[in-house]
Amino acid sequence: MTQLHDDFWNFRGDFRIAGVVNVGTHLSLVRRPDGRFLVLDSYDLEGEDRARLMSLTDNGAAIDAIVNVHPFHTLHCAAMHALLPGVALIGTARHRRQAPDLPWAEGVIEDAGTQAGFADTLDFSIPAGVDFVCPDDKVHVASVVVRHRASGIVHVDDTINVLAPPSLLKAVLPEPRLRFHPMLARALQARRGAADEYAAWARDLADRWADTRIVCAAHSAVRRLEPGGWRAEMLGALDHVRPALDRHRRAHA
Repeated sequence: MTQLHDDFWNFRGDFRIAGVVNVGTHLSLVRRPDGRFLVLDSYDLEGEDRARLMSLTDNGAAIDAIVNVHPFHTLHCAAMHALLPGVALIGTARHRRQAPDLPWAEGVIEDAGTQAGFADTLDFSIPAGVDFVCPDDKVHVASVVVRHRASGIVHVDDTINVLAPPSLLKAVLPEPRLRFHPMLARALQARRGAADEYAAWARDLADRWADTRIVCAAHSAVRRLEPGGWRAEMLGALDHVRPALDRHRRAHA
């Protein structure tokens, strides 16, 4: 667990593909203006991390909701509910389909009406021009991107990643930077204008959240940014996917 602000904690854990390759995962704990808490995403916390979360939240009694923001991050929802059985469990429509036996709260987090219930604490954004749930379940491009208003910290799964060089090569490779999901081309909707909508979403988010100084990305790292870094790196990430967007424009002209 790392405390990144008086009201924001990020917990990072292991997630192994085929039991071998550890791509990592995370959840965040945020404090609301009234002193109560929200959990962003689910992870089967153990040991010291579990103890610290429970200590901060009066053994879970001070948590209002567990808010799962990525439609394909479903594996640990049952474990999180077991740890915090009295806490409202919120997810996407796909969460509800994948785990119908869990006691999901009414409403799904991709809907503006559900998001409005957390407007005192969080800002939300969903990328435009892409399928929120792709037919190919290996394509995890879209999610609900979350920004904690008090701290300006962004919590994100897959949609935005932190590209960081391996530890042995840090001295010779560029420093970490933000990048969009590498399978973006496979998520863009098969219609004219989708690439332009995605690019407009990215530019708008770069401007609206320009004072962001920290990004917590699920499968990569926590990125600390210099002033102006969010906007610069988001526009750099958009430039990096420009070839994919241009190919889509040509295909659907």
